[in-house]
Amino acid sequence: MTASRLETLRDFYLRELVDDTLPFWLDHGLDKEHGGLMDFLDREGRPLSTDKGGWIQGRFTWVLSRIQEALGDSGLARPEWIEGAASCAAFVRDKVLAGPGGRAYFELSREGRPLVLRRYLFAEAFAIMGLAQYAKASGEKPWLDKALATLEVHEANRGKLAAKVNPAVRRMRGHSETMILINVYQVLRDCACDADSGGGPGREAEYTKRIDAQIEELFRFFVKPGLRALLETVNEDGSIAEGCEGRCLNPGHAIETAWFLMEEGRLRGDSSLVKRSLPLLDWSLERGWDKDHGGLFSFVDLEGRTPAQIEWDMKYWWPHCEATYACLLAWALTGEGRWERWFETLHDWTWSHFPDPVHGEWFGYLHRDGSVANDVKGNHYKGAFHVPRFQLNAALLLDAVLDRGLGFEALSGKDVLRRLSRGRPPLAPPSDL
Repeated sequence: MTASRLETLRDFYLRELVDDTLPFWLDHGLDKEHGGLMDFLDREGRPLSTDKGGWIQGRFTWVLSRIQEALGDSGLARPEWIEGAASCAAFVRDKVLAGPGGRAYFELSREGRPLVLRRYLFAEAFAIMGLAQYAKASGEKPWLDKALATLEVHEANRGKLAAKVNPAVRRMRGHSETMILINVYQVLRDCACDADSGGGPGREAEYTKRIDAQIEELFRFFVKPGLRALLETVNEDGSIAEGCEGRCLNPGHAIETAWFLMEEGRLRGDSSLVKRSLPLLDWSLERGWDKDHGGLFSFVDLEGRTPAQIEWDMKYWWPHCEATYACLLAWALTGEGRWERWFETLHDWTWSHFPDPVHGEWFGYLHRDGSVANDVKGNHYKGAFHVPRFQLNAALLLDAVLDRGLGFEALSGKDVLRRLSRGRPPLAPPSDL
């Protein structure tokens, strides 16, 4: 990519984040009366339901806090970012994490009365990430204390909640839990060891060790090089489980895991971990890309048979966020042209299908041919997380390449908006990308 192309892309992603995605959610979803975020919104941003998803509260707390950290010195920061993060963090602490034994509710009423407690620990995971990141953004240690207390709840319950499948007949393990814990520990290592969050140095090695354990688990049980696949669910010993569930591939999850590992390798200065992660991205694009209509399938069968999920051929918003960023990161770290080509292909398909040119933000659910299947902007799964995280990460990485150059050695370390923050010209005019 030329420097001009890099700057144009960087400015485009920043503008979409700052002027479209964040205002949509802050204007329409932030609950100024009861706190937190109302996530079930129609195309125009009107609530279809005022009930609130537990995942969404922790996720938006993380998004706003991380954006404040990354863009706070760029001249782009707006007071509503940290104010929104404070609102969501308080709702997480006071309402979401009010379940039995400190567990997190999956769904609550607008006021925060509990509605649904699930057997999964993802709401807890996102609460940990959100509160830890807000502790760093605010510099207030009690938020970090609550994040770490919730981590203890998560660890106490892991493997002890009711199983989805009768373990007396079939004991299984899922990739998604391993994947999310890599990210949880990455956030905790960054935030809990930072003096600004009331933490301090000394725990980096502990969290890195935990990340290593999850990476070992990932490659031991789920990654199958001989099959060129990362399996979503396996038997307890890592062997292929019976039936459709055992053959299920989730390209979006595998690709998300791949860039978590690439970022881990980049941060550590470990090029071998980056190289180890690239096949996960390669296999997922090879199997998941729809050669007839473009875009990524939501689910794929290991043997090429029809997946059990009736929505298997739909195009969801979030795998396209993860894949576009993963390919951009792979190109930035390796300089290989195939990753640049994949990035451009995914960028073009994603931006020509998901954004709503009339009311802003993104559609989440498309038919196989790319037409809109459901025009809701939010629900308890599609909230303000994958899109803004993708936009932020892409903008930061593009700025880092402009500032430091291409390649693994140049890009090791964490990104903030350096080049734009040093008196660069204002964002370029909008362009048709």
